[in-house]
Amino acid sequence: MARQLMKGNEAVAEAAVRAGCRFFAGYPITPQSEVLEYLSKRMGEVGGTFLQSESELAGISMIYGAAACGFRAFTSSSGPGYSLMQEGISYIASAELPCLLLDVQRYGSGLGDIFIGQSDYWQCVKNGGHGDYRSIVYAPNSVQEIADLAVLGFEKAEEYRNPVTLLSDASISQMMEPVELPEMREHDPDQFDWALKGKGTGESKRHTSVMYYMSDYDTYIQSKYREIEGKEQRWESFQTEDAELVLVAYGISSRICAEAVALSRARGRRVGLIRPISLYPFPVKAFEPLPCVKAYLTVEMSKLAQMAEDVALASGMKHPIYTKTGGTALYDSAEVCGEIEAVLSGEAKEAF
Repeated sequence: MARQLMKGNEAVAEAAVRAGCRFFAGYPITPQSEVLEYLSKRMGEVGGTFLQSESELAGISMIYGAAACGFRAFTSSSGPGYSLMQEGISYIASAELPCLLLDVQRYGSGLGDIFIGQSDYWQCVKNGGHGDYRSIVYAPNSVQEIADLAVLGFEKAEEYRNPVTLLSDASISQMMEPVELPEMREHDPDQFDWALKGKGTGESKRHTSVMYYMSDYDTYIQSKYREIEGKEQRWESFQTEDAELVLVAYGISSRICAEAVALSRARGRRVGLIRPISLYPFPVKAFEPLPCVKAYLTVEMSKLAQMAEDVALASGMKHPIYTKTGGTALYDSAEVCGEIEAVLSGEAKEAF
């Protein structure tokens, strides 16, 4: 299909429709409201259902119901709204239902603000709901990738019967870039033997969290997440083969870091970059074949170094870890290059 210029929020919405999603329920919040605006029209065109719910709590509960019936269900929000969804996400995960979630991050805690930021890493990757569950989390760094990961997200959600989250940010979701969208496909909600279709005859079906109390459930759920962690790690590495300092960044920060790596290489600095695409499972395999590394530098648009903890675990704490944090505005490559020079010169303070 021909490429076209689209905003990130509109591209992910259209990609979801083309992946067979026919149910959306959600509530507007900056900077993801264009998802609702787009789908409020588009869902009707394809015979789907669009609901602007009275709250995020109501919206995630509607997603639970649609997913239980085998439909490809999708909702989106930003930090404060995503917080309100946490109980519902926990229920969906415990009932082992597939769905696609989008969190377009904004800056800050509580209500936060509409500034650019990457403040939701802990909430999405470590799970803000109660209990023992994980959500697969993907971090796109372009309009094309957010569309591609929407399609992949539905597929992996159904493969593992688990919610999948796209962790975007205001830059990726608000920027316009060329994107090639997938071909339209239909999704058959009746293909799953677990999908609810009314009692009819035979044994009644239900989707509830009480399965957690089954005697063999501990072994089963541990095996499920071990399989995800073993098979579903995704990342990109840039010039890490001989790098002494390796940057780690996701989303829009990774694009800035890629330019900083190029500028530093031009100055003779042996610098590389790991870009996690899956934040859960975190790509620990990316940290294994790095024979020259002496230190890591994580770059995040948050006041606290949220991803740095996972970098410490993935690297086995074998080398010092430095962090560059901040928020409310994009870094530029010159700032990152300055931090690289501070680390290489010994002026920077270790975080771990």
